[in-house]
This record gives sequence, structure tokens and C-alpha cells, in this order.
Amino acid sequence: MSNCVGSSGYGLPVDGGGVVNRPPSPLTMLLSRHARRRKFLIAGLVGAAALPFVARGQQLERAVVGVLHSGSPGPFTRALGAFREALRETGFIEGRDVTVEYRWAEGEYEHLPALAAELVSGNVSVIAAMGGNAPAQAARAATSTIPIVLVSGGDPVAAGLVASLTRPGGNVTGVSWVATALISKQLEFLRGLIPAGSALAALINPTYPEHELQLRELKQAGDAIGRVEIVEATTADQISAAFTSFAQRGVAALLVANDPFFVTRGDQLVALAAQNRIPAMYFSREFTAAGGLLSYGADLVEATRQGGLYVGKILRGVSPADLPVQQASRFELVINMATAKRLDVPVPATLLALADEVIE
Repeated sequence: MSNCVGSSGYGLPVDGGGVVNRPPSPLTMLLSRHARRRKFLIAGLVGAAALPFVARGQQLERAVVGVLHSGSPGPFTRALGAFREALRETGFIEGRDVTVEYRWAEGEYEHLPALAAELVSGNVSVIAAMGGNAPAQAARAATSTIPIVLVSGGDPVAAGLVASLTRPGGNVTGVSWVATALISKQLEFLRGLIPAGSALAALINPTYPEHELQLRELKQAGDAIGRVEIVEATTADQISAAFTSFAQRGVAALLVANDPFFVTRGDQLVALAAQNRIPAMYFSREFTAAGGLLSYGADLVEATRQGGLYVGKILRGVSPADLPVQQASRFELVINMATAKRLDVPVPATLLALADEVIE
């Protein structure tokens, strides 16, 4: 037999010893096919296993909502609880589906532009601007594209934030609870608690953006029910000094004008009114719940909840331009009878009959 290398009838090489390298047996071919298929299946499973992790990673990219507030956290605990509940109603649970970034001006309105810029630079999806028109104005100055939902006691049309209530246009919408417009009614209720001809005073903050509007409302109310002393305060010390001056001025009752700064100083205001035995009217139930005599205004908690619902809708893809600005339609008169007894202030039966809530 030749020692040269030839080929078999299968076209396969023949070794030098003349042994033919035979084709694989059917069993070998079957095992080979199984091996290749197993390798393919393993690769496919690895790829498929990777897909859920990608999807999971996308789900973990939570929406980010910025809350820009002119006040401080403590007095707005109930309102913010309603805001988060509204987000849950629309399918967004804080910490699971949405992250909320809070920025508080603590009553110092000059800080709002910088706080708004922080939220915009953080690429928030929506900004909820609360506590007057100033937060919404600061937010809109910082962005013309990020949706802004205001919750304000001011007039957003007069402030130039929206074109109209029904068709806001642009990137701003929200809830207006018209607090300043209630000054005349608040003074009317307060006048009913003191003898005719007694002096009334109003405490206002000259740094509040709606200060001029408040002065106009107070003047109009004063023309109708008698002169109202205007006392200004921008700090805690000035609030204390104002109460000291009330006795010197012979002030019989006090109106605390709507202002988030005064909400941050709520405990101080209620305590000083009690110490100086001055009946005081406030603009939010939070004051009467803390021991103030009476309040008249929109339900701030409900207004904030409505703002939360709007934020949820926007996160779902609704344009702010398509959401009309809501206006508060229900205002509540709350009277704290325990405080009235301590101050020895008789509350007329007619006023009690008008009260939405009486705190005993």
C-alpha cells in the first residue's frame, strides 16, 4: 500500500497508514446538533434575561416634580399631604413613581428666583408653585418650557401669568383661591365682633408681591366700614413691635392679611393676639385650629389637592395650556369659641349661624 496521502470515496483525507477518516456516525451528528442547539438556546436565554433588566431600569427612571413654595414646611403639612394624595390618585406615589424636590423660601421672597433656577437645572418634569403668585412668577422667569402648576391666593391673569382663566396658554396653569379679594368680607365679619366706632387694624407685609393690591382692598373696605389702621411687618421682631403698638393706638380688633410669611409666623401671631387680648381675623383655617379667633378663606388644603391632580395630569401627558385655571368656589368661616371665651368676646348668633365650622 502506498504511503502517500490520498482521498477516500467521500473526498476525505486518508492518513499515511491507509486508514480512511470516515464520516461521523449518525449518533455523533445527532449529539453535535444537540450541542449546537444547546449553545444557541443558552445564548438566547442570556439575551432574553438581559431584556427585563433594561426595561426595569427604564421603569426606575422616576418623574421628578419640583415644589417651589414661598413659605416653610411646618404650617403646610396638611396641604402637602393632600398634594401627595392627589398624586397617588393619578397613579404617582412619591418615592416609587415620582420624586418630589422641595424648595422653601421661608417667607423670604427674594430667594425664590434662585430656588426656581435650582429646580430648572435639575430637569424637573413639572413645577408646583405655591404660596402666592411670586413662586409661579419666579418659575416662569426661569423656564418657558417646563409646565408650572400654581396654587395661589392671587389673580394669575392680573399678574400676567396666564392669558385667561379658561385658556391659560403657555406653560402655566393651576388653582387660584382669590385670598386678597376676601379682605372686605373678612373686615365685615370682624367688625361684627366689636363695638361700633372701635378702631380696626390690618397687619400687612410690604415685601409681599400683592402688597399694593392689599392696600387698595383695605382702602375700599375702609371707605365702607370705617377707617382701618395699616401696620406693616416683615420680620418676627416687627410683628412683636406691631402688637405693642396696638394698645397705644387703641386697636380693638386685627385683620392679618393673607401672606405665606404670616403663615410661617402663625404660632407667634396667635400667641401675641391672645396675650394682648385682641380679637383677630385670619385668612386660613390653620390659624383658628391653632387657637386664633376666626378665619375666612378658601380651603387651602383642597386647593393644594386640586393642584396635585393637575400635576398628575401633566405627568400623564396633558398640556398645561389645555387645563383651565380653577378658582375656589367655596369659602369657609371658622370660629374658635374656646378662644372667644378666653378673650371674653361675644359672638353674635347671626355670625355663628354663618360659620362652616365652630371649634369648641
